[in-house]
This record gives sequence, C-alpha cells and structure tokens, in this order.
Amino acid sequence: MWAVRASETEPGTADKPQVPAAGPAQNGSNGASSSGTASSSSTASSSKPRAASSLGTTDGDEFSWQEFFNSDLPKKLGGLLALLLLSRVGVYIRLPGVDVDAFADSLTNSGLLGYIDTLSGGSISKVGLFSLGIIPYINASIVLQLFSAAFPGLKKMQRDEGAQGRAKFQYYQKLMAFAFAIVQAVGQLFYIRPFVDDFSPGWLAGSTTALVAGAMALVYIADTISELKLGNGTSVLIFANIASALPASIGQLLSQNESDDPTNVAVFFVAFALTTLGIIYVQEAERRIPVNYSNRLSSGNLARQSYLPFKVNATGVMPLIFASSILALPAALARYTDSAALDEFSRSVGPGGALYVPFNVALIVFFNYYYTFLQLEPKDLAEQLKKTGAAIPAIRPGKQTAEYVTRTLTRMSLLGSVFLGALSAAPAAVEAVTHLTAFRGFAGTSVLIMVGVATDTARRIRAEQAMAKYQDVDKLYDNMKM
Repeated sequence: MWAVRASETEPGTADKPQVPAAGPAQNGSNGASSSGTASSSSTASSSKPRAASSLGTTDGDEFSWQEFFNSDLPKKLGGLLALLLLSRVGVYIRLPGVDVDAFADSLTNSGLLGYIDTLSGGSISKVGLFSLGIIPYINASIVLQLFSAAFPGLKKMQRDEGAQGRAKFQYYQKLMAFAFAIVQAVGQLFYIRPFVDDFSPGWLAGSTTALVAGAMALVYIADTISELKLGNGTSVLIFANIASALPASIGQLLSQNESDDPTNVAVFFVAFALTTLGIIYVQEAERRIPVNYSNRLSSGNLARQSYLPFKVNATGVMPLIFASSILALPAALARYTDSAALDEFSRSVGPGGALYVPFNVALIVFFNYYYTFLQLEPKDLAEQLKKTGAAIPAIRPGKQTAEYVTRTLTRMSLLGSVFLGALSAAPAAVEAVTHLTAFRGFAGTSVLIMVGVATDTARRIRAEQAMAKYQDVDKLYDNMKM
C-alpha cells in the first residue's frame, strides 16, 4: 500500500474533530484547520473591528522584510531546500549491473506501476539508491493505524500517553518500516531480474543493503523536515517527487501531440486547471455542527458559538491509494504466475481497461466509508462532548449524539466518495477525448497531493512569519528564567 497524507499528522492518518475546550475563548481566537483536517473553532458574537491600513490590510498582517530576515524562517527554508536536493541526488546514484534504459522503457505504459514511479519522482525507473522512496515508511504507518483499530493498547499509546507514547509509537513505526524496506527491496530486485547482467547472491545481498539504507536515509530526511515545522516531512518529499516528474510529463505530452490537433494540449491544461480549482474548493469545504456548553457565559463579548467542522474529504487520498493497491494485485500475480487469464483480467482493470473506472470508483466508495469511521469513532466523540459539558443543540448527549454524528459522517463520506470518484475518473475521460497517455501516471491523486501539501506549507510559513514578531518577547522570557 502506498499513501500520502498532506497534513500535520503522520502519513496514513486522518485528523479527527477535537472537542472544543470548555469555557469562553479569548477574543480573536479561532480554531484553525489545515488541509484534510477538522478542528474545533469559536467565533465571537460581537467584537470590535480591527483597524485597517491604507492598503486594505490589517496592521498586524503587514509583511516586513526586516522581520523576515531577522527570523529563523530563511534558515529553515534553506535547510528545507538542501534536504530536498539531497533526497533527489540519491535517486540518480544507480545500482550496478542493471540495464536501466530497458527497464525504464518497460514502465512507460505500465499503468499503476508507472503511477507509483511518478510518486517516487522516477526513482523506480532509475533503479537508484533511493529507489524504494518513502513508501516503506508510509506502509508501516498505514499498517500500524489499522492495528490501532484492532488493538486498544496501540490506540492508547498513541492518543493517551502523551509525548512519550507518541515517541514509542513512532519507534515501532520505524522498526516496521525497516522490515518493509527489506521485503520491498528483495521484491523489487527480483522484479528487475530480467534486466540484470549478473543476478548472483552477492549482487542481491549488496543491492538489498543499499536499497534498505537508502529507504531509512529518506525516513531520517523526512523526520528532519518535520522538525523544521514547515510541513509534514513525508508529504513534502512526495510533493517534491511529483513536481520533479512534471517537466518530463509535459515534454512527453508535447512530443505525442506533434502531428495531432493542437487543441488536445489546451484540453489537458484546462482539465488540469479545473481539477486544481475543484480540489482547493472541496478541500476547504466543511460541515459545521454547532456545540453549546452548559457552563458557558452568554453575555457581552464573552458570548461564543463553538462548532465541530467535518471536512467533505476528511480521508484525503487514502481511498484512492487503497483502491490502486487492490487493482495492482492482479498484475503482480499475473507476472509471477504467468497466468494468461490473470494477465487478461489485469489489463481490463488497469488504466485504459474496460473495467477500470467502475471497479476503481466502487473500491473508492467502499474504502472512503470504511476509513472515515476507522479514524473517527462517533461513540468516542459523543463521550468526549459529554465529559466537557458540551452538547449539540436539540440532540441529547450520549447515544443520540453518537447516532447523529454517524448519520452526518455517512452523508459526508458519500459526498467525499463522489468527489474522489470524479477525481479518479477525470484522467480517463481526458484520455478518451485527446487520445494522449503522457499524463497517465500523473493522475488526479498526484494533483490532490500537490495541492494539499502546497496549501499546508503556505499556511505554516504564514504562521512562522506571525510567530517571528514575538521572538524578542520569547528571548526576554528566556533571559528572565536564566
């Protein structure tokens, strides 16, 4: 399984609505939610308007280059670019004894494997040191999240034991990533066996060690990027990989269309722009459920209206990834069993096949519904609301609240399924109109990942700029403590 989430959480997780803290919030404090995230918010019923400058912006939002260069943001951005450059350099350090050009040609129209190659920035087709990419770490995250639903001890470790429990959970995740890296390295090396000059036990052992070391190095790079607080490290690495494949995809598109109607290229770019706008709109859309408190003051400026926002697409790209993983199984089995029936079935459910769209959409609907309730349990949310003295208007706390949240999540998952199904079917529709396959690997999932990571990173950079104004105050308090 391959997955990426463009959010602050670990890959493979979906954020859950947090219960608003009891008691009135301070003026101007609003809950912020990132892409694919649901968080509680409070808005003032009456507040004084903020003074605006002559340029139409508030005084506190004016950008200052002096504050920018005096903050840690330039250093963090430089470190981020250096780490991304390092992650790309490892892709071009090739394993010895492999006919890379012949193997890359075999992946040109390989459908799902070509899509995975796009997510890794072409590292699979280049058979480099970072050929496994960050996929073992993502697989480990997904498996542990599924285990957390089955084993309460893991869920308690991650949610209730604080920073120490989360650190222990991440340690287990890295150990599992190491195991996944070994298995995937051996599997990939056997997959490219026809393109290896001398497939000996010594070459297999040495190449496996190199690929596992490269995968764990990427895990370290991802953790370092996360520590910069400019985005989730795993998501940022995948964003860089997808972006690096764009120039080659555009060049291939233009070469395929040399003798055809030039409007085909226009159709591609218009579809890309509309898809991006649609993703931004849906990613920011949410259903706000009002929440009242029994102990909340309701007079003057202390009056507040709290709510629980549920994102339309709360599961992100996970259903798409799960569906792609299932559809990739027939092709993998056909390759290792040499079954003609399996090979024919894998072609029919692969990109461009007659059964690809209906099978893909059906799997997306199922996994979106399943993953929504896997990540958010209505009974737990209802219990948390009850403990904090919160209640949804006209809904009794406890069982009725859980039933109301279940009905709401069911409707929201249906809307999310329609969105993800349309996003998955869009590339096939564009190919049917233009008869061009250059962007077959660059599917709607890739656009969803890029938009999500870009908006999340931009939001974090703005937050860093805002926090830079208070650095002098923080230093003053640090000096006072000394």
